Amino acid sequence: MFSTRLRSNLVVAPAKVIVLSLCLITAGFAQTQASPDNSGTNKAQNKSQTADQQKEKTSDRELTAKIRRALIADKSLSTYGHNVKIIVVDGAVTLKGPVHSDQEKQNIEAKAGDIAGHDKVTNQITIKQ
Repeated sequence: MFSTRLRSNLVVAPAKVIVLSLCLITAGFAQTQASPDNSGTNKAQNKSQTADQQKEKTSDRELTAKIRRALIADKSLSTYGHNVKIIVVDGAVTLKGPVHSDQEKQNIEAKAGDIAGHDKVTNQITIKQ
């Protein structure tokens, strides 16, 4: 009986070691994964005006929606360009987020200006390096 119990423990012990090792490796991998590439940009932008500060005024929401539709309709913009943050407070538009080029940045600002008025647009878009 002792020898049977010893043999079964010797077989089970390596399996436990393998499972424990896999758990530790997985936990270590999860801690070392890279953060999203624009997380630093988002942290820096959180110190200024953000989308959650946008008021629930119908006119501001409609203006935001018009600008967003114009950006999405422009197939020359990258995914970054389509996802630029648009913040409208009392008709004043603030654009934020990374894009791939200065031309894309200017194109987005021009579209927002055509809709809201060029004097009402603040462009805080950054060029992704």
